[in-house]
Amino acid sequence: MNKIINYITDQTIIEDENLSIKQLVEKAKKENISLINADLKGYNLSCACLGYANLGCADLRGADLRSADLRGADLKNADLQDSDLKYADLRSADLMCANLQGADLRDTKLINVDLFKANLNGCKFNQDQIEDLLKAQGIKITNKKENDNT
Repeated sequence: MNKIINYITDQTIIEDENLSIKQLVEKAKKENISLINADLKGYNLSCACLGYANLGCADLRGADLRSADLRGADLKNADLQDSDLKYADLRSADLMCANLQGADLRDTKLINVDLFKANLNGCKFNQDQIEDLLKAQGIKITNKKENDNT
């Protein structure tokens, strides 16, 4: 029996013997079942449709979230340490206070994402993503050679 449990209470959030974990997560999202504190560590959730899902405080350490649709998802305080988020869509997602240490965010869509107090230590980004994130924080990037008047 495949099931997703709440790692704090040990209670079953959703279960179905005929569905994979990825399908269970998508079913929970479609049925507006909260996945707060869901134990999803290490699961393959690549290409999952989880836009606007409530995954606050979820344990997603080491999860495969490549190309997942996480637009507008609530991932506040989620643990995404060492997760693979390459090509995922995180536009307008709330990752406030999330642990993204060591996560692979290369080629991830990060437009309007809330990363306030998120742990980004050791994250992998593309150079253009870093520049976009800095600009979003009001940090101007200048080329020293262009601005050197001496």
